[in-house]
Amino acid sequence: MQWEPVIGLEIHTQLATESKIFSGASTAFGAEPNTQACAIDLGLPGVLPVLNLGAVQRAVQFGRAIGAEIAPRSVFARKNYFYPDLPKGYQISQYELPIVGKGKLEIVLDDGSQRTIGVTRAHLEEDAGKSLHETFSGAGGGLTGIDLNRAGTPLLEIVSEPDLRSAEEAVAYARKIHQLVRWIGISDGNMQEGSFRVDANVSVRRPGAPFGTRAEIKNINSFRFLQRAILFEIERQIELLEDGGTVVQETRLYDADKDETRSMRSKEEANDYRYFPDPDLLPVELDESFVEEATADLPELPDAMRHRFRDAYGINDADAIQLTSSRATAAYFEQVVDHTGDAKLAANWINGSLAAALNKAGLEISDSPLSSGQLAGLIKRIQDNTLSGKIAKQVFEAIWAGEGDADQVIEAKGLKQITDSGAIEQMIDAIIAANPQQVEQYRAGKEKVFGFFVGQVMKQSQGKANPQQVNDLLKVKLQG
Repeated sequence: MQWEPVIGLEIHTQLATESKIFSGASTAFGAEPNTQACAIDLGLPGVLPVLNLGAVQRAVQFGRAIGAEIAPRSVFARKNYFYPDLPKGYQISQYELPIVGKGKLEIVLDDGSQRTIGVTRAHLEEDAGKSLHETFSGAGGGLTGIDLNRAGTPLLEIVSEPDLRSAEEAVAYARKIHQLVRWIGISDGNMQEGSFRVDANVSVRRPGAPFGTRAEIKNINSFRFLQRAILFEIERQIELLEDGGTVVQETRLYDADKDETRSMRSKEEANDYRYFPDPDLLPVELDESFVEEATADLPELPDAMRHRFRDAYGINDADAIQLTSSRATAAYFEQVVDHTGDAKLAANWINGSLAAALNKAGLEISDSPLSSGQLAGLIKRIQDNTLSGKIAKQVFEAIWAGEGDADQVIEAKGLKQITDSGAIEQMIDAIIAANPQQVEQYRAGKEKVFGFFVGQVMKQSQGKANPQQVNDLLKVKLQG
């Protein structure tokens, strides 16, 4: 019998507020260690936390974006544990009464299939500090430093139902959450800076059997590592069970260098944290007017925009998914379409040459050296037959390199497409006269030789001859 993975994700996304969730200290990334941790973040005697309204608004916006229940009353609790980067000895989080209840999210897999994944809850909490480990030779072998700048940074922890059944689905779901929090502007989602971190709960079972014992893989900070960590953990558990062993409930760490997970500690249960309502914080009570005001400026969501692009512009679902990968990409596409009126050509260039160039340069589309107006200008020259598709790629590369817009590059490099039938006929006549053997082969039924003649004409014209005219004229000439 086959084994079935059962996966649930806990995603911690840092909310894009300028100050921390319970203090006025800055959340800016990159400051010198321990320069942005105030008395409240450190839990010094006599201090009191004050809830950041912006964090509440952003949590509500996320809840509305996934069609979730927004709790009219939520409560902060103390999660008690001891760790060097947790200065108070407890973390302020939400337990029994989170601010966002059940919701759902649609994911699309690489084969085009779709699945609905349940979201159990999303709750507000403060981040801990960060432990920095350095190794060196000599006595002791290393040092650990504690940077508390991140302590108190507002997080929204988004907990999925155990609905995911493969590493591919888990990555698709994590990417969808990442896309959504950036789309609605509640987080920058910067994984390198720790703004978006994923914990994966993984177990295996026989199909139809009760859930197995799960292991939690902590703090995965890239989609590639998430996939590799889950795949390794699935195989580890299957091998363990098939060898007669048992899976232990524990917390594990993914080691990217060794491509393996390893045990950190036994997994705690909720009662190990001794949750109780924080006595320094009042319950959060939200009325409908607050929710409506907080969500009034939500943009058109990516799924709705994807469907609109597909239906209104006649592009396929795969292109629509790529074009709605970010709000900046979607806006770029619509700007090009507004100027050219050709959605399919715009989609082809944005998802093709432009996406490849951005990926190679490591750039977001908002930082593209080629503006939407410049791409629209290039497409217009294709539409009016000034450029062939092949020559258009050369013009694209020149615009990308900063050599001007399409018309400037065409003029400077003499790249205008040859559409003069007389000029093309002259080239074809000369090539036919110079290749009598290939002419005989074609007329004898070897139609593949036709490609030889097309290639010769394009070579003679330096790629500038209109391909359709070349094909049409060659067919007439070769038939004799």
